[in-house]
Amino acid sequence: MEALSLPAALSLVAGGGAGLSPELRAALGASLPLLQRDYRFERVWFWGCIQGVRGAYYIAQGLGPDRAAPRSRLYSLNCLDWSLLTPATEEMLALAEEVKGRFQGDPSFEYSLAEINPEAAARLVQSGKEPVMKEEARLIATIEQIDRAVGIVPRGAFVKTPLGSVHENRHFEGLSLVEAKKLSSYFHFTEPTNLKNKTLLEKADLDPSTDFLNSLEHDIPQGKGSWSIQLEKGGSVVVLRSLLWLGLTFYHVPMTKQFGYIYFGTGEKNLDLPFML
Repeated sequence: MEALSLPAALSLVAGGGAGLSPELRAALGASLPLLQRDYRFERVWFWGCIQGVRGAYYIAQGLGPDRAAPRSRLYSLNCLDWSLLTPATEEMLALAEEVKGRFQGDPSFEYSLAEINPEAAARLVQSGKEPVMKEEARLIATIEQIDRAVGIVPRGAFVKTPLGSVHENRHFEGLSLVEAKKLSSYFHFTEPTNLKNKTLLEKADLDPSTDFLNSLEHDIPQGKGSWSIQLEKGGSVVVLRSLLWLGLTFYHVPMTKQFGYIYFGTGEKNLDLPFML
């Protein structure tokens, strides 16, 4: 969610319970521009909040010229002081899958893998590492998991150049109301996987400059099993909510360039989703 438009954007997703106190909004309004200046980011997005038992992690992302390049991620416990997170590794992602339960809200808290997954703990001991996982590492992995699974953008909002870099589409003026109500009009903003499996006949109807990402219509469970689509604010805003990562809310104002997503939740995947359908 774009930092400059944060107050207006938060009001558009407030129907799902997402929100910040006036004090935290004021703190973000002061700290995010400084964050952009100090780290020389081209853009800063406020990603959201993961609520722990004893505190909350507020997350921001810094972007460079290539919007598809790995993003810099930072967290704060008070929306004023920010700490840079290291990039997620596949090992982090695998270990985070094993950890269950709420975040504590303490970055230095350690999860004992010997109690969670003895096999994973044994592998770490054999490689000379401690059989523990710090909460900061779990935080890094969880943000990456959420972005990969449910970080989405409208079709046409970004374009891919012949050189492979991805930029904002200056000609994007928003989806029509009819298109905005379709899952096929939204893409996962991450490395595509389904496109490689399409036949040449299916690819013939795709525009390589805009249709270079995976569509939500192929998510599993398919159709609206993974997403809830609603019209809010008198039908002027389309809101998508993830049923897999409860707390992820995406909004788009049809016929405008206004869109974004934000996460307010506990950082736990909804593993009961197949039984809820």
